[in-house]
Amino acid sequence: MLPATPSAPLSAALVLALALIFAWALDAIFGDPRNSFHPVVWLGKLVWPLGCRLRVLPQTAAFWGGAVSWIVLAGGAGWLAWWVQKQLLGLAWWWSIPTLAVLLKPLFAWRRVRDEVLAFEDALALGLEPARERLSQLVSRDLSELDEDTLRETAIETLAENLNDLVVAPFFWFAIFGLPGAVIYRVANTMDAMWGYRGVWEWAGKWAARADDVLSWLPARITALSLYPAWRAASWRSLKRQAGRTPSPNGGWAMGAMALRLGVRLAKPGVYVLNETGAAPSSRNMVQALGFATMAAWAAMVLTVLSWVARAV
Repeated sequence: MLPATPSAPLSAALVLALALIFAWALDAIFGDPRNSFHPVVWLGKLVWPLGCRLRVLPQTAAFWGGAVSWIVLAGGAGWLAWWVQKQLLGLAWWWSIPTLAVLLKPLFAWRRVRDEVLAFEDALALGLEPARERLSQLVSRDLSELDEDTLRETAIETLAENLNDLVVAPFFWFAIFGLPGAVIYRVANTMDAMWGYRGVWEWAGKWAARADDVLSWLPARITALSLYPAWRAASWRSLKRQAGRTPSPNGGWAMGAMALRLGVRLAKPGVYVLNETGAAPSSRNMVQALGFATMAAWAAMVLTVLSWVARAV
């Protein structure tokens, strides 16, 4: 009898592909970790007091303080993720795959977004106040004066924008650089969410805002095309026109795509109106929006997995 030979180890690319599948399953089953265990929440607790100190400095000092802080935090987190990934890929696959999956899971959040939008629609059936309270879990804008139509518009906009920020973009950077890519994007997006505002945050948060714009530029357009396949020139021009109506260079793409796909009007009062000839969104449109976003999220996951599988063969 010939002696048994050990099976060949899995390639690094295949390990990363399987880790993403495992992480996707963790998200579907458990959702996000609780705040006390969530590394993105820890990051927020770190950068908020730092930003509060920077924003009161003179403009030049605030800008360079924000820039250096971003480089140190994003660069340091990315380097640590690279080192951890390198160590894990040297272990047996039954250690590396689940461990990488656990580390990857907090960097995206599809189930949380889906569940919050579903909960908003259920709350809206109970009245405007419960709906406003529920939607405030996803958005930071003032909801106190919004009626049923504008609340639904806000919910659909948030669903589309978060599809990019919390699913497509982290998967895009994971597909290119692995765990370090997803980590750097999550740090950048979190710092933009906390610092990237006008007014007192203008200079301290400028670097963070521009860095997030750069890292989200291509994923935002991929997200838009996954929601509204604008392959014809006329459709593309229409999508581009809607996207240009928002102040953000990226946020309008996913929101404009969703407005066109549903045939509804979406607006932020006093700031922009997307697809102004569309109807007010209904509960049926909310179901449709969730369906389109779910298909796009699954497509992003599958394509990211396939990008790593292709490198393994």
